[in-house]
Amino acid sequence: MTDLRRLPEGLVAPVDDGACDHLPGRRLPPVSLTATDGSVVDVSALPGRTVLYAYPRTGRPGEPLPTSWDVIPGARGCTPQSCAFRDHHAELRAAGARVFGLSTQDSAYQREAAGRLHLPFPLLSDAGLDFTRALGLPTFTADGMTLLRRVTLIVRDGGVEHVFSPVFPPDRNAADVLAWLEAHPA
Repeated sequence: MTDLRRLPEGLVAPVDDGACDHLPGRRLPPVSLTATDGSVVDVSALPGRTVLYAYPRTGRPGEPLPTSWDVIPGARGCTPQSCAFRDHHAELRAAGARVFGLSTQDSAYQREAAGRLHLPFPLLSDAGLDFTRALGLPTFTADGMTLLRRVTLIVRDGGVEHVFSPVFPPDRNAADVLAWLEAHPA
């Protein structure tokens, strides 16, 4: 049985291939995304700072991972990444940022994960890939699914202020984001 909460040894680290170089300074597209709390969110319209971490997909206990998941650079680690954002949520809020996770999974799938992981922030669904395509977020395909590559955006008043890419290891991403926010107060 695979423990989704832990990263296995020997994961292949993603390389910076420039797929996110166009993002700093870019305005977010005005796309409404369904959130796990039942709301609809247009991140481009939110005032202040928002942390938007894009991840491939959360797994479910007892269900198999996609084929060769552990050898796809940067694929594994969505649950540890989300749990780290959960664990640092109060500190991120104190640093002046709201938090959202983003994946191409549908809201029903995401709601199960958000509840199981006790996430204090919503996950946003881009199942139709409208936001992904409009912003030019990098993707990959696994078992016929189009999935987001892992990238974290610091958004300020609808514009991309900072980009974390590649994100590895994913369980340290929240701490890295927090350190950046504290070093760059709004």
